[in-house]
Amino acid sequence: MAETPSTMLQLGTAMPEFELPDCYGERHSSADLEDASGVLVVFFCNHCPFVKHIRDEFVSLAHEYLEQGIKVVAINSNDYSAYPDDSPEQMAEAAEKHGYRFPYLVDESQQVAQRFKAACTPDFFLFDGERKLAYRGQMDDARPGNDKPVNGADLRAALDAVLAGRPVASEQKPSMGCNIKWKPGNEPGYYGA
Repeated sequence: MAETPSTMLQLGTAMPEFELPDCYGERHSSADLEDASGVLVVFFCNHCPFVKHIRDEFVSLAHEYLEQGIKVVAINSNDYSAYPDDSPEQMAEAAEKHGYRFPYLVDESQQVAQRFKAACTPDFFLFDGERKLAYRGQMDDARPGNDKPVNGADLRAALDAVLAGRPVASEQKPSMGCNIKWKPGNEPGYYGA
């Protein structure tokens, strides 16, 4: 199983704008997130073993922080014509099965992933109340097969700092996962996929 690291977009970067449909066809936009204490955007999918490994803890963490004023958005940018497990229909099934209370968006053109410089699934981007990038790193040290606890420690520390109005530690470990499944010709030049 090949690992692709996050590109570690520069801290302080403004949140890229987006407007995408969710897996049910309802449109969502970055403008909908203006009143949040912070915004957590995760590039996610259904089939990646790294996502499956952390999914239950991530969903629990996301729901916990939604109640504290953080908006959470999951985006699937994989080419679902080549990876049918990531189709909108399969996304809807996963959202219902795992009880997602956050939008699960379809980035069919892959332009939003390119704007965020997203590289892998899962890839986490936490923006503060000013919509500036405060954290882009791993959820925790857990990876499939490494026996480390799936507890969200790194992401929780960053979320707690954003909620408290404190700076997030600048030393951040990149998320690791499967590379985003780019459509032919869409592969960005910002990482060696």
